[in-house]
Amino acid sequence: MSLPSLVTFDPQLRRRLRRQRRALSPAEQTEHAWSLARRLGILKPFLRARRVGGYVSADGEIDPAPLLERAWDHRKRVYFPVLRPHPHPRLWFVEHRRGEPMTRNAFGIPEPARRGRRIRLPQALDLLLVPLVGFDERCNRVGMGGGFYDRTLAYLKDRRHWRRPLLIGLAHECQRVAHLEPSPWDVPLDLVVTEARVYRRPAGQA
Repeated sequence: MSLPSLVTFDPQLRRRLRRQRRALSPAEQTEHAWSLARRLGILKPFLRARRVGGYVSADGEIDPAPLLERAWDHRKRVYFPVLRPHPHPRLWFVEHRRGEPMTRNAFGIPEPARRGRRIRLPQALDLLLVPLVGFDERCNRVGMGGGFYDRTLAYLKDRRHWRRPLLIGLAHECQRVAHLEPSPWDVPLDLVVTEARVYRRPAGQA
């Protein structure tokens, strides 16, 4: 069966991909999360990173929790995104320590309690784990449509040398499509990791 393509914005395909990941059973979700952790946990970008940005999975997203447990085990500092009031909302990052409680933001998404914690820009992170709805083999990404990550990481499109953080998309293999035509504002990922494979952005791709 051929993979679908997304040449222009297609909300129907986005809904289809979200349904596919939600249709995975709890056992499949758990198996995929641990397989991804084993696959990504041995890669040099993860092993070398000291500050790792994560997320809390929702809506069938692959769960980064097993990988983040590895990060804490290796004495890495783990950060989660928080929203701050802004005309064009962007993401900032706050350190979260293992076992600490979280609060829910305006969208009902858990965030670390940031009282007394320094809020950091993404440039302070070595590696950022990025959730997604769909991706292709060239590491182009379709998100939920809110544009938070693209606005937050837009500065990377003007960088040619010093690029931080490294962007790693996490997904189920069933979220792969044959081809995505990125929009001018889309920020491509450096890697996409699924339970089955590691995809790398081709050298020279903007």
